[in-house]
Amino acid sequence: MAGSVWFPRAREVEIRTETIGAPGAGEVRIRGIASGLSHGTEMLVFRGQVPANLALDLPTLAGSYGFPIKFGYASVGQVIAVGAGVAGLAPGDRVFVHHPHQEEYVASAASAVRLPERLPAELGVFLASCETAVNVVLDAHPRLGEEVAVIGQGVVGLLLTQLLSLAGARVTAVEPIGLRRELALRCGADDVVAPDEALARIATRTDGRGADVVIEASGNASALQLAIDAAAFQGSVVVCSWYGTKPVSLDLGSRFHRARLRLMSSQVSELDPALAPRWDRRRRLDVALSLLGELLLGPLITHRIPFARAAEAYELVDQRPEETVQVILTYD
Repeated sequence: MAGSVWFPRAREVEIRTETIGAPGAGEVRIRGIASGLSHGTEMLVFRGQVPANLALDLPTLAGSYGFPIKFGYASVGQVIAVGAGVAGLAPGDRVFVHHPHQEEYVASAASAVRLPERLPAELGVFLASCETAVNVVLDAHPRLGEEVAVIGQGVVGLLLTQLLSLAGARVTAVEPIGLRRELALRCGADDVVAPDEALARIATRTDGRGADVVIEASGNASALQLAIDAAAFQGSVVVCSWYGTKPVSLDLGSRFHRARLRLMSSQVSELDPALAPRWDRRRRLDVALSLLGELLLGPLITHRIPFARAAEAYELVDQRPEETVQVILTYD
């Protein structure tokens, strides 16, 4: 029997047990080491802020967005058994899987990404967010020396700050929480600022032009208007936040129209078709995987909470987000 995290209804957590069988052909059995909570998508699901009739988009999820639901998508574990026909994975390998929080589970071998041997296992939980951040940079395609504002310095925002700095952009990190602003500086931001001071600071940095690219990564629906207002003439606003059912109110009748802004969504399930055939999901994943050993990740983990106390982890992220960045569940 193995425990897994379920949301029976909004803002409630319970651990349910299920029987885990031997892996079949093409499958592996995995014992959990750590799993990461998502402050964006996962907390929308936890709070009941996702359309109830929306289809689940991962085969490892169970239930429905109308509750109950088994959720999560950043699991790191150790392979403990392999089924027939599995090549490339063996017992003892540490892997990442887009799987809910669970002590043990069986997954397809194709879905298990073997982690580098020298990478601390808990850092593997960042793979999903890192791949998302890589995809956002591919969508935003900043040019060398351009001014990029990143609104929101949660996990994805802090990864974006690092990747954009590596790409040669000048990054202004916009974030209301002091802890995250400090981390943004460690992640390579050229400037950090609270949201209420962001427009003035960006105007000063750019001689009044505004940011060439603004990336909205906060998950706060009101931040999208700030992104539009901060963008330069004919600049781009890239939205990687998912707002779920939260209403978004925008002024599109004034500056947005006359500034000829480009507003686009970045979502990790697809790549920019303009990059085909040179880029595909495999290449994007390989890039994200290689970056895990290069980026500043360890300091982003603010809390390690035993799996049995999962409810406390969600309450922490929900009620005291100012204390957190990456919260992980640990499995002994």
